[in-house]
Amino acid sequence: MATNVQVEKNTNESSANVIRRFTKRMQGSGIIPRMRGERYYARTKSDNVRRSARLKKLDKKAEYERLLKLGKVQERGRRR
Repeated sequence: MATNVQVEKNTNESSANVIRRFTKRMQGSGIIPRMRGERYYARTKSDNVRRSARLKKLDKKAEYERLLKLGKVQERGRRR
C-alpha cells in the first residue's frame, strides 16, 4: 500500500521548517510506526500455541476470581 506524503516549500520559508512539516505529516499519516513494525519478521504462532495460551489465561482468571471471592487477594485497581 503506497501512501504519498507531499510538502511544498512556501515563500519565505526555511528549509528546516519544510523538513519539520514533512516529518510531522509522516508521523500523522502513520507510516513511521508501520515501517518500524514491519522491520523484523514476526512468525505467526501456531494454533496449538495460541490455544494453550488462551487456556492458561482463562485458568489464571478463574483462579484470581476464586481467591477474590475467598478474600485472599484485594481487587486490582483499574489501569489507565
